[in-house]
Amino acid sequence: MKTAAVRRFLLSLAFLALLGGAALAQVEPLNPPERVSVAYVPIMKFAPLYVAAERGLFEALGLDVEINRVASGTEAIAFLTEGQIDVGGIAIVTSLWNGWNQGLDIRVIAPGGLEPFENSPTKLMVRTELFESGAVTTIDDLRGRTVSVAGGPGSGGEYLAAKALERAGLTIRDVNLINVANPDMPASFEGGAIDAGILGSPYAQQVEEAGFAVELAGDLTPGAMTVAFVGSNNFVTNRPEVAQRFVLALMQAARLMQGDDFLSQENVDSYLTYVSSTPEAVAGDALLVFDPNQQIPVADLADVERTHRENGRTEYTDVLDLSNVVATEFTDWALEQLGAYGE
Repeated sequence: MKTAAVRRFLLSLAFLALLGGAALAQVEPLNPPERVSVAYVPIMKFAPLYVAAERGLFEALGLDVEINRVASGTEAIAFLTEGQIDVGGIAIVTSLWNGWNQGLDIRVIAPGGLEPFENSPTKLMVRTELFESGAVTTIDDLRGRTVSVAGGPGSGGEYLAAKALERAGLTIRDVNLINVANPDMPASFEGGAIDAGILGSPYAQQVEEAGFAVELAGDLTPGAMTVAFVGSNNFVTNRPEVAQRFVLALMQAARLMQGDDFLSQENVDSYLTYVSSTPEAVAGDALLVFDPNQQIPVADLADVERTHRENGRTEYTDVLDLSNVVATEFTDWALEQLGAYGE
């Protein structure tokens, strides 16, 4: 029977061959393996986490990763600040900005999936009967209507709603914005509890296929980063070698998801382990951008901060210093090991 150490060694060799990454030869798996606790919101934008876990990338680097599903990023942030988890896969929400302004010591360590530049699976959907009756055919028609977002005020969903409303010169104050969890969106549309909502994959596809809602606006923030992997202070400060390898595994996973490989059977099986979806719905997520170099787009974060601040969702009014928000050293280190993608 193979020992755990031999298994990790064989996995390391297998992935060196798979990735063609001779530069990884000097990255030793941690021995004994280090435990990493992760909380994630079950959406496809965190797909590199699923691939890294299911295809053995974490294990090959000496990481014992425990992955726990949560209902919202706000819940994950609470676990991070309480020291119950090491990493959160979360949307960048207002409570984070307020916390960072007050000295909250957690950092963005890697990007999640970026919004597609076109044909994004994240959409502003409107109830079918309202659209077909002509009551709501444009964004401007949402004035005074009930619009749902996952996470509620100050959430990533609200940011996307704000960007959609901007197109018609509206703000979040011009609609009745309510908090509805992603899995509850289809039933809310079907029952008429909401008029419109921001839905990502696979929920947008589900409500459209069921006939509950239709797309009112898409490509809300082309190429933007609205979700990220965020590390606790203890993880970032006191366990840098563990954080390095965690981010390296995410980068390896992102490289296994490029082009047609996104829908390889191994990857699809990985996705469906962590999100409630179907292979057909997952196919639409091939449009998401999973940067193979895992660079953190700081300019996008600045726009998220600006939008929430201008919407009055933050407890401060001055521009926030993002140097206290982002820790790029882990993605930089991982990129040094792998080299730039395609070179």
